[in-house]
Amino acid sequence: MSFKPGPFPRRTALAAAVAAPLAAPRLAGAQAAFPTRAVRLIVPWPPGGSSDVQLRNLAEMAQRHLGQPVVIENRAGAGGTLHAIHMAREARPDGYTVGQMHLSVVRRPFLVRQPQWDSTTDFTHIIGLTGWLFGIAVRADSPIRTFQDLLAEARRRPGELSYSTSGIATTNHLAMEDISARERVEFTHVPFRGATEGITAVLGGQVTMIADSSTWAPHVEAGRMRALCVWSAERAPRFPDVPTLRELGYDIVVTSNYGISGPPRMDPGIVRILHDAFKQALMSEENTRVRNQFDMPTVYLDSEQYRDFIVQRAAYEREIVTRLGIRME
Repeated sequence: MSFKPGPFPRRTALAAAVAAPLAAPRLAGAQAAFPTRAVRLIVPWPPGGSSDVQLRNLAEMAQRHLGQPVVIENRAGAGGTLHAIHMAREARPDGYTVGQMHLSVVRRPFLVRQPQWDSTTDFTHIIGLTGWLFGIAVRADSPIRTFQDLLAEARRRPGELSYSTSGIATTNHLAMEDISARERVEFTHVPFRGATEGITAVLGGQVTMIADSSTWAPHVEAGRMRALCVWSAERAPRFPDVPTLRELGYDIVVTSNYGISGPPRMDPGIVRILHDAFKQALMSEENTRVRNQFDMPTVYLDSEQYRDFIVQRAAYEREIVTRLGIRME
């Protein structure tokens, strides 16, 4: 929904005309001065996962446009939300600290009794970037060969089949809870700090399957794992024989798109500089090639669109968490 302002009242228009020459030099000054040193981009996952690889490449491309280094800092833990309180409450809004904004950050306030941030007001949302290809994969020698086999085995052995995710109350965890509730089956959730650890557990036989982003894809292509389904709107080009959840009878599409945000009350001129640099990086051939490795679609949103998306998504997350009755404490 868009909003088109009506004519300015005369006094408002006069005030705006007087203020404009005063505001412009300050904005121009902020743009001219920024950045003068390295920008820190916090990745809330361990090194090696799909978002870490993509954001590292994005940082490398963006620093060419900024003229200063963009340094990655990994802060894994708390389902990818460990960095959020730092950005919302501690980091200075000077543009030198930004971080990945993803749906677990938007969702977490609705999972706890005492929320530590509000995603709609406690961050400056800079740019929407991309999402993930999610799916379920088992080890190649598993007797579970299809999604229907998985459900049949879950009914035969309630609670004995386990699945790994990158954390409690992540988007993929909620999707699995939704499927379990619809099918009236029980799986055991085994959360890890990141998808790469979940892969190791599946390959080692400690966990039945992984339900996560496509960190599993290279293992499927190498014959070490088997994909049972993907959660995109259409079949993944890399896996044309793997059905979507929609094809399996579920009106569920999960891509969990993410972006970059910073502390609240950042200068609009600095936001624009960061947005432009990250947009050019996102659209570069190098970053497109990296995203294609993980089947990450382009979900570009400018600063205003990304703010609107976060507001709308927060309302949706509140509804689904309430409906499923999931709490973190």
